[in-house]
Amino acid sequence: MGETPRDRDFMQRALALARRAGEADEVPVGALLVKDGAIIAEGWNRPISNADPTAHAEIVVLRDAAAKLNNYRLPRTTLYVTIEPCTMCVGAMLHARVERLVFGAPEPRAGAVVSQFRLLDGNHYNHSMQWDGGVLEQPCAELLKAFFQARR
Repeated sequence: MGETPRDRDFMQRALALARRAGEADEVPVGALLVKDGAIIAEGWNRPISNADPTAHAEIVVLRDAAAKLNNYRLPRTTLYVTIEPCTMCVGAMLHARVERLVFGAPEPRAGAVVSQFRLLDGNHYNHSMQWDGGVLEQPCAELLKAFFQARR
């Protein structure tokens, strides 16, 4: 599909959410879900504060959106996230029928879209998802890098 003019605006919001995660000593990843040009759910990483290993920013957003819409399927939506999703999160997006994924920086250790796995390239799922990466890549990567440097 290619980056749209609004992608940068939505990614700026995801970066603000990622900063909230960092302030809570969580890995600074932020995400939001958009439908018809409006944000319907927002979230950030919370596995530590929620004592939940599945509480990645993307999962938090999918759960919130599904509850708000009273539907486990989220068609015609775009999920924005500051870092390339992991295998778990890509799987959840596919099951939710998210139409499009937009991420900021690649995640070289566990990224499941371009870095370690290319889960969205196959045609073996019942659903296919469009994706674009590298939107505001530098600020997304710098936020994560600064977080881990401060912890060392």
